[in-house]
Amino acid sequence: MLAPVLLLAWIYRGLGALGLLLGTVLLAAVGFVGWRLRRTVVRRRSGTYTSAELARLDEQGLGVAVERILSRDGWHVISMPYRGRPRLYARDRGGRQLDVGFRPADKAPADEDAPTVVAPLREAGRPGVDNLIRVVVSTGSYSRTDVLWASRQGGVRLVDGRQLQQWAAGTPLDDLVLPG
Repeated sequence: MLAPVLLLAWIYRGLGALGLLLGTVLLAAVGFVGWRLRRTVVRRRSGTYTSAELARLDEQGLGVAVERILSRDGWHVISMPYRGRPRLYARDRGGRQLDVGFRPADKAPADEDAPTVVAPLREAGRPGVDNLIRVVVSTGSYSRTDVLWASRQGGVRLVDGRQLQQWAAGTPLDDLVLPG
């Protein structure tokens, strides 16, 4: 706190009252920008993102964002990268477990019959067998083929870009895709 006062005194000695005024305005502008940046960082760290922020994220950044969002919602999250791609494991107080994988929004299906959803998720098997809910997150949308694939797997939930925006804005995951 002493540094800005000393800086203003030094400017005043060198440039007079006009320098003091300009220095004060400059310090106020720097303080305002710093305050805005800090607010944004604190908001992101607490697990709240805007649509524009989500749109700018790459796959790794999306993994970090979803980890923070899950933590905000009370999940204990462990990052478990798979072949350089983000993957998360999460558990809530009720004992529910999530295996969260990610699909890039720009991934286009090469073959209409092939599932375009993701390597990080193991074969789901029958729902309830291992009590693990698989969630695939994308900033884009899912094709009809993706939705059919997920419905045949049992226990796989798809979170598309629209749902991700709602989730990042504060809507709990339970209200979007998870069974009660």
